[in-house]
Amino acid sequence: MNGKIMIAEERRAQLIELVRTRRFAALQELAIELGVSESTIRRDLELLEDLGLLRRVHGGVLYVGSAPALPHFEARQPVRREEKQAIARKTAAMIEDGESLILDGGTTTFEVARLLAGRPLHVVTNSLPIADLFAPHPNCDLVLIGGNICPRTGVSMGPYAVEMLSKLRVRRTILSVAAVNPEGCFNNNRVLVETEKEMLRAGGEVVVVADSSKFGQQSIAHLCSLSEVDVIVSDENLPAEWRTRIEAAGVSLVLAPLVSSVPAGR
Repeated sequence: MNGKIMIAEERRAQLIELVRTRRFAALQELAIELGVSESTIRRDLELLEDLGLLRRVHGGVLYVGSAPALPHFEARQPVRREEKQAIARKTAAMIEDGESLILDGGTTTFEVARLLAGRPLHVVTNSLPIADLFAPHPNCDLVLIGGNICPRTGVSMGPYAVEMLSKLRVRRTILSVAAVNPEGCFNNNRVLVETEKEMLRAGGEVVVVADSSKFGQQSIAHLCSLSEVDVIVSDENLPAEWRTRIEAAGVSLVLAPLVSSVPAGR
């Protein structure tokens, strides 16, 4: 039994590496190279997709792990993962095929990007991990913003990024934030915030994605007031006080249900 488990684990590790290096692989070629049936590959892919490592699309599978390796970014990904994924599902459902959008480099926007990878979109991002999700797919028109790269997060920022963004306009800008309080939205890097302010100006609609733990907190750099945001997507644990405050500011509020709170059988 242990031998069979080890063989399956080794096969899945090889499968991940094949897809990672190619960015996209067809089901049949994976089965041939690994010497197993297509039904076995399908079961492996279902498991690996549930783990957030791969994404099945028409004709094959995409790698959706973050690359290059960014330990700080990857360490933040599991934090409030359920809330981030719930928010991502609600946000991705708002996006129509063919739409143009900006995605900043947060871990919540990364979860949104996972769900959008493979769809026909015009995507602008300053995030290397997010760009890596879209780059292999021929249906996506991808623009990667240049600038000074933060080695902790793989995000570009600074005057070069601002200059490039000043020339762009998109249907929707989707931003993550470190904190939301009565003064508005904040992030923890002043240079990044100057870049994100240009993202705000470039978007016809501004969507902030933030889990409920971010509300009532404080961070270093002020990004915008609540009134400058069109939509906030959060999770169902957002306190009633903040639901009232957001709606009073004229901002549309979308609350995402958590899977763990949905009764079985529904």
